[in-house]
Parts: sequence; C-alpha cells; structure tokens
Amino acid sequence: MSPAEGSGDGRRSAKTVAFIAMLVLALAFYFLLLGRMAFALLTSGEVAGAAIGVGVLLLPILGVWMVVGSIRAALAHQHLARRMHDEGLELDVSELPRRPSGRIERVAADELFAQVKREWEADPDNWRVSYRLARAYDYAGDRSRARETMRRAVALERLEREHGARDQEGRRQEDREQED
Repeated sequence: MSPAEGSGDGRRSAKTVAFIAMLVLALAFYFLLLGRMAFALLTSGEVAGAAIGVGVLLLPILGVWMVVGSIRAALAHQHLARRMHDEGLELDVSELPRRPSGRIERVAADELFAQVKREWEADPDNWRVSYRLARAYDYAGDRSRARETMRRAVALERLEREHGARDQEGRRQEDREQED
C-alpha cells in the first residue's frame, strides 16, 4: 500500500469517527431533552402525567444503553479487524467479481463462504477463523449470522487475551519462586 492510500484510509477513518461523534452528541442532546420532559411529567402531580413520564424516561435510558452497546461492539470489531490485518489473515476479496453496487457477486460470495466454513469446522474455537466466518457471512448477505459469529469471535479473542495474561502472570510467579 502506498503512503497516499494509507493517508486516504486515515482521512476516511477520521471522517467516520467525527460523524459518529456528531451523532452521539445529537443523541445525547435528544436524551437530555427527553429526560427533562420526563421529569416535568413526573412532577406534574397528575397520575396520567406521571405514568407518561415514566414511559418517556425509559426512552433515553434505552437509547443510552443501545448507543453504548453499539459503540462497544464497534470498537471490539475494529480491534479484531486491526489484529487480523496485522497478522495478514484478512479475507482477500479484491479479485472477486462485483455487482455494479460494489457488492460481491452472490456465487463468488457463496464459494468464499463455503471455503471459510470448512476452515471454521476444522477449528471452531479459534477467534481468527470465527472472525473470517463472520466476514464471509456478511459478504454472502447473512447479516444476522454475521453479527452472531462476530460476537463469538470477540468472546473467543477476549478469552485468548485473558488466558494469555494469566499464563504470563503464572510464568512470572514461577520465575520469582525460582529466584527465591
């Protein structure tokens, strides 16, 4: 990749982050307005107003929960994507035929999926293979299975990181005991 291509990716990434930040700020403003309305309804002194206030108060609470969950998932997926890129294990779809919309042709996406599924069947507890399977599901157009498999990949990678940290701490403890 040339430096010009890398800087283009950086600009695109910065624009995406800025857009998401703007959306989160707009949602925060909206949630604050809803919270104020809910508080006004709750303190109106009327039973119907208080009941509606409870319902209105639930909207920003649910909204915050959904935004936080979405951002956490996006950050976790980005972390895996970065690791896969660094390890050179991303799916290469550059040569696959595409529709005018840019999506991969269905037959090619199905062939890619079949290949990656065989990899996954051979090693289903490997987060890298699960990540590749999630991407293959996405290319094949199966978004719900792609999300489900990506959540599995995130969980497996987290387990690997935690297990690696425990192993490393155990080795340090053994080294300290041998020194004593």
